Amino acid sequence: MESILSGVGVLDKAMALLDLVAVEPRSLAALVEGSGCSRATTHRLAGSLEIHGLLRRDTEGRYALGVRLIGLGVAASRGFPLAAAAAPALAELRDRTGESVQLYVRRGTTRLCVAALESLHGLRTIVRPGDELTMQAGSAATILADDSDDQGSRWVASVGEREAGVASVSALVSDQGRVVAAVSVSGPIERTSREPGQRYGDDVLAAARRIERDAGLR
Repeated sequence: MESILSGVGVLDKAMALLDLVAVEPRSLAALVEGSGCSRATTHRLAGSLEIHGLLRRDTEGRYALGVRLIGLGVAASRGFPLAAAAAPALAELRDRTGESVQLYVRRGTTRLCVAALESLHGLRTIVRPGDELTMQAGSAATILADDSDDQGSRWVASVGEREAGVASVSALVSDQGRVVAAVSVSGPIERTSREPGQRYGDDVLAAARRIERDAGLR
């Protein structure tokens, strides 16, 4: 996961801890190593996050995501109906391709994943709702940055662009020509090949059109 900095040091450090724990539960030592913060700072921030219910301790004493985040996530999803509307199309796309699928929207200088389903393969692309990725690389970034008139009728592919060994294909979700989101399928190159668009382009385009219909877009 890429680190997004706000310039508010204590908040950025706290978010770095949450990002680390979002991948897997971590011991205090692992948080210190992963965040680059001192042990004292890491212990203080983790303790504060635990008090607020954003972190908790698992049965092995490691830090894990706290249950308060469940309620916050539900509230956030209610405020973003596009993610709910896209759920059937994303499920169909994941089942048809066998690969992980995502829905991104642009958020300033980054792209935000608002919905995702993981491939059932052991080796798979993992991007979680709430993750923010660069706008400098990847097929979804290309889609969200381009407002060409013909975008709705084409797919964009990238191979090893944002992350070595990973390929993706994305298509535009639009509303009367306005860029709303990008729907993507991604997976390891060894399965998707170096021409993933030829394999998944039509399916991704079909998913984008279904999301537009289900969300009441035009």
